[in-house]
Amino acid sequence: MEMNILQAATLGLVQGLTEFIPVSSTAHLRIIPALLGWGDPGAAFSAVIQLGTLVAVFVYFGRDILRLIRAALGSLVDREARRSPDALLAWRIAAGNVPIVALGLGFRHVIETQARGLYMIATMLALVALGLAALEWRLHRAGTLPTQGRAMASLSLWEVLGVGIWQALALLPGASRSGSTLLGGMLAGMSRAEAARFSFLLGIPAIFGSGLLELAPVLEGVRSGQLTYAALVIGLLTALLSGYASIELLLRFLRTRTTLVFVAYRLGLAAVVLALALGGAIR
Repeated sequence: MEMNILQAATLGLVQGLTEFIPVSSTAHLRIIPALLGWGDPGAAFSAVIQLGTLVAVFVYFGRDILRLIRAALGSLVDREARRSPDALLAWRIAAGNVPIVALGLGFRHVIETQARGLYMIATMLALVALGLAALEWRLHRAGTLPTQGRAMASLSLWEVLGVGIWQALALLPGASRSGSTLLGGMLAGMSRAEAARFSFLLGIPAIFGSGLLELAPVLEGVRSGQLTYAALVIGLLTALLSGYASIELLLRFLRTRTTLVFVAYRLGLAAVVLALALGGAIR
């Protein structure tokens, strides 16, 4: 689709608000342009403006990220440093991205074309919502408080890989990377807020890689006149600012509340998408 500054700003705002809240940014970027009559912006543009939200993660978690990077680099030259909790966590985060990288590259064409269908989006919105609902019911029956749970540094390599597999589920539009990773982290025993923090850190390599991978097609769109550099920059900036705000809001919310509000939203959105698709209102 040809994109002007207003459209890019709108999509950047949607991307930033929904990338970290577990409601699926991909689903919203597919649905909202269709309702506005703009057409599908495409997986490439969606991936590139994710770089704006990635910058928001670097700004918000700057100290944590620098600490992990220093620990990882130090572990390369110091055997003792390899046993430090930060070094172990850093390398486990890297390993946790293997599933999404392998599956993303292997099924890239399907993900960018057939998998963006509305029925797939509605299905994944509902399935992840039901998974979160089932887990919340289990935690409620166990009497687990919102603040109770394991620290991310206590996860073993295999547990991080397990969360990484849940993150890879987000390759299917509608699943939500934050939603599926949050679910995986909570299943590993983390509190809701700690699982959300871990999903932000775990997502850094995946978001960075997908954004760089799709940068060439987007720049080709700029050269062909479908998108201007100004529109691309505006999209990135609005994604950055709204993404930073959504990180703060989500972490504050999950410290004292459950994910059931997102469950309800996802199920409602899935029903709306299905109804619009069946009625032919969007394609």
